[in-house]
Amino acid sequence: VAGDGEKEVLPHCNLQVYTYTCDVGKRENVYLTAERVRKEVGEVSVLVNNAGVVSGHHLLECPDELIERTMMVNCHAHFWTTKAFLPKMLEMNHGHIVTVASSLGLFSTAGVEDYCASKFGAVGFHESLSHELKAAEKDGIKTTLVCPYLVDTGMFRGCRIRKEIEPFLPPLKPEYCVKQAMRAILTDQPMICTPRLMYMVTFMKSILPFEAVVCMYRFLGADKCMYPFIAQRKQATNNNEAKNGI
Repeated sequence: VAGDGEKEVLPHCNLQVYTYTCDVGKRENVYLTAERVRKEVGEVSVLVNNAGVVSGHHLLECPDELIERTMMVNCHAHFWTTKAFLPKMLEMNHGHIVTVASSLGLFSTAGVEDYCASKFGAVGFHESLSHELKAAEKDGIKTTLVCPYLVDTGMFRGCRIRKEIEPFLPPLKPEYCVKQAMRAILTDQPMICTPRLMYMVTFMKSILPFEAVVCMYRFLGADKCMYPFIAQRKQATNNNEAKNGI
């Protein structure tokens, strides 16, 4: 532990980092990469499903292939990665499966139907898997569901809620989200929502009538918060098409 005015010095460790390129939306690629990891590194005891994409189009303007891509990467990939690494965890009764979903996997908004559906699917998959592990009495395998609010990574650049509310709900810094997620993982916390206000929104959405939820969304400016993001994506796409002469 560092004293006052001293810098904390971490012990020197000879760590090795292995990186692999894999299209998680294709199960064959996942299984082949998983086999390479087992041969070159060893068995995996912590699996973090974090890959995510979004189309950025209204439903009727979104190409079918982009909808399929969102579902494959954000949801279906969890099945393939878990099937690849869970058997050894079950054998050892040891491991940790982390699902990085989204607050949009607990409640939805307009204009990002593919993203919301994929994150709801990821949440449902994670919860069902957690119940299955509990039913099998595999208490050595932990699960953590991570549901952050809008993260300032540029993925949803342009997304805006009501301007009066924005100071109280600014986009989250990636470092903060990682810190909160790591704390939840290390303490075997089953679920973490950031910020904590997301628990309240989820609770209200669960108990209020739909029309009341609509009113709440409109008050927060959450009903059409994705529209500026979609418009910005559309403009960027049009500019690229114009540049490429398409």
